[in-house]
Amino acid sequence: MGYGSVEPSSFMSDFLRKSGGYAVIDGGLATELERHGANLNDPLWSAKCLLSSPQLIRRVHLDYLDAGANIITTASYQATIQGFEARGLSREEAESLLRRSVEIACEARNIHYDRCTKDSWDFMGSERISKQRPILVAASVGSYGAYLADGSEYSGNYGDTVTLQTLKEFHRRRVQVLAESGADLIAFETIPNKLEAKAYAELLEEEGIKIPAWFSFNSKDGINVVSGDSVEECASIADSCKQVIAVGINCTPPRFIHGLILSIQKVTTKPILIYPNSGETYDPERKEWVQSTSTGVADEDFVSYVGKWREDGASLFGGCCRTTPNTIRGISSVLYNKSSAVTTLQFQD
Repeated sequence: MGYGSVEPSSFMSDFLRKSGGYAVIDGGLATELERHGANLNDPLWSAKCLLSSPQLIRRVHLDYLDAGANIITTASYQATIQGFEARGLSREEAESLLRRSVEIACEARNIHYDRCTKDSWDFMGSERISKQRPILVAASVGSYGAYLADGSEYSGNYGDTVTLQTLKEFHRRRVQVLAESGADLIAFETIPNKLEAKAYAELLEEEGIKIPAWFSFNSKDGINVVSGDSVEECASIADSCKQVIAVGINCTPPRFIHGLILSIQKVTTKPILIYPNSGETYDPERKEWVQSTSTGVADEDFVSYVGKWREDGASLFGGCCRTTPNTIRGISSVLYNKSSAVTTLQFQD
């Protein structure tokens, strides 16, 4: 993409300008892998496919690119060195799988570009490359709670024994590997508490990470992150880190997003990214998503919120768990006025 030498402060503004003012993030990965036949009832979750079926990951990335995504996130959310070692892999094999998650996303981007070039050969001529929409590969980093695979990324309750230093040492090598893997940025996702946000910010500084990052928190009340820490405090940590080029919310019911955008805007002028889940609730005991009567929007049109979030000031939009390429196609249509017929999109099981 040629963003490697761009200063973090101008990276996202440059990308958004080239994208037409807004950017589209992809949607749920694990639930799409399951829809294509993968069995993810495993502590490694979506990262299991790095071992068993990398071609499925590439297929889902391509589905999202074809739906209009400008940013695809890698299958490394639950891919940790510690998790792979617990599965019997060596440190070297674990690090190789982290790099592979980025390679697969980059392969999908190249395939998509090749298709676009062939499709547009007749009428774009020598201008075809410059007219391609910019696409970024974001290396996903899930929280410590995601590694525990006990649902604690949805509570932020790690217990008294987990300290700032614990979290920094847990994430350090994974962040180093992903920063040097060829990704355009690192996506720190589903951050459940300010302690982990602080750990990430200090790691980026201590390790001299060269590529930009975004911080994305999750909430279950529209006021605080899931641990109960103030979303404004958490966003302030992101704002103070020069490598962080966007801050926002993911894996949160859509009805809470409006208030969260307004809270984040109080403490940062960095671009705000929004990629909620479908409004269903994750049950860590059953390890499945269940319909929620208080927050679910499965019977409503998720995409209808996007215009409001844009008015609120968000710049990057996508989906998280239980959203699909159909969702992303609808978001792209709303943002770029491709069609007004975006009223019947539904979530797919």
